[in-house]
Amino acid sequence: MNARTEPGEAEPVTPARPPIVRELLLVAGLFLVYKLGRRLAAGHTGEAFRNADDVWHVERLLRLPQEGSVQALLLHGDTLVKVANTYYATVHFPATLAFLVWLYLRRPAHYVWARRVLAAVTAAALVLHLALPLAPPRMLAATGLVDTARVYGPSVYGPPRTDHLSNQFAAMPSLHFGWALMVAIGLVVATRSRWRWLWLLHPLLTLLVIVGTANHYWLDAIAAGALLGLALALIHAPRRKATTAERGAPAPVPAEQPVLVGAGR
Repeated sequence: MNARTEPGEAEPVTPARPPIVRELLLVAGLFLVYKLGRRLAAGHTGEAFRNADDVWHVERLLRLPQEGSVQALLLHGDTLVKVANTYYATVHFPATLAFLVWLYLRRPAHYVWARRVLAAVTAAALVLHLALPLAPPRMLAATGLVDTARVYGPSVYGPPRTDHLSNQFAAMPSLHFGWALMVAIGLVVATRSRWRWLWLLHPLLTLLVIVGTANHYWLDAIAAGALLGLALALIHAPRRKATTAERGAPAPVPAEQPVLVGAGR
């Protein structure tokens, strides 16, 4: 009787998705805590404008590009500046939500990682908003910038004194940029397409929009990037699994194993 050794086949393990009800409650709870926390930072008008003067002067000392140079590009035509305002008003939350939903459905392990990173960055941003209230450049006369949303529309903000839905003195860090950068990094890490690096256009476009519309300084984006970098260093991404096409590809033929002759004797 002959016997031949055969390699065992391990089935790929797919991480279980977290319970959807728990995730919805968790994400909603984090959002509400953040919104309430931003409201706690409101009302520090004088401090916010003093900090804005300091940030503006630091940027000049660092010889960062003038925010006005980006805005000048947008102001070449009403259509372009309105598109930028619309992008600022409508893309931020839907893009991040779509990113999390896709990960939840298609990459559960990466979803947990991304949710943790976004929660950590948002929590750190809230602390910074409380510690450093900051008026955006559109409110600072020294910048010479136009409040494009107010002039051309659409605008998501009302007058600061009557706007009870948002804290307009929470410019640093820019979560518009921080979240957009995490969306791009998350999709690059979780997918294998040769085109996946194009997702980096999302944070780049977001950066140009937030600066060109005078809603953020360059340093707001730099601070957001630094917080995200720290969160990514502390919260490690899972390893990528093989794609469906890769799993369906024929496995390489192993070298023939030695035949044990007469093993039954």
